[in-house]
Amino acid sequence: MSAYPGPPLDPRAVIWSSRPEEVAERPLLVLLHGVGSHEGDLFSFAPRLPLQPVIASLRAPGRYGTGWSWYELGTPGEPKSEGVDAAAQAVLDWIDALPVRPSSIGLLGFSQGAAVSLQVLRHAPARIDYVVQLSGYVTSGVLPGDAELERVRTPVFWGRGTRDEVIPDIAIDWTDEWLPEHSELESHVYEDVGHAVSQSELADVVRFLQKQLR
Repeated sequence: MSAYPGPPLDPRAVIWSSRPEEVAERPLLVLLHGVGSHEGDLFSFAPRLPLQPVIASLRAPGRYGTGWSWYELGTPGEPKSEGVDAAAQAVLDWIDALPVRPSSIGLLGFSQGAAVSLQVLRHAPARIDYVVQLSGYVTSGVLPGDAELERVRTPVFWGRGTRDEVIPDIAIDWTDEWLPEHSELESHVYEDVGHAVSQSELADVVRFLQKQLR
């Protein structure tokens, strides 16, 4: 039984760029969308991303309007811990259920999906090779994997816009303090960009991914 039980992910709702079995010989890149969105959202980036990884875009388990949510909304930086932990565990359970073991695993999340991506890394530092977090934040508190992350310094890309009015300053400040101490951080701030991914940010993400996939 999972340490943080929550709704499981629906394997039928995953969008794949290739056959799942190919992850035995190719890297796996997992996409986690934002609140109110769906698995097709970030998958629209796939034609722009490097060709090496097999891409799997997941659907969050909870309904939210016409879309889906990874956990109940709270104040970013102080969200309900159980919800974020349960979402992270659901992602790890989905990885465990793959037909073959991936040769490497990277996570790319937007907003709420970015927070879950970092939480997955904090629960399983040895299993995640890098994280791309876009317009997101790291949750507060201390997890058992944090000490290991201080040592191994997993590569993390953090991109955000100066006009992002969704993620409050308290969450940005906490993330800005936490990430340099627990990762090999590549941080970018994009002028006049709101809660979105700009073309220049996507180009920076591609360059970051190319470095991780060498």
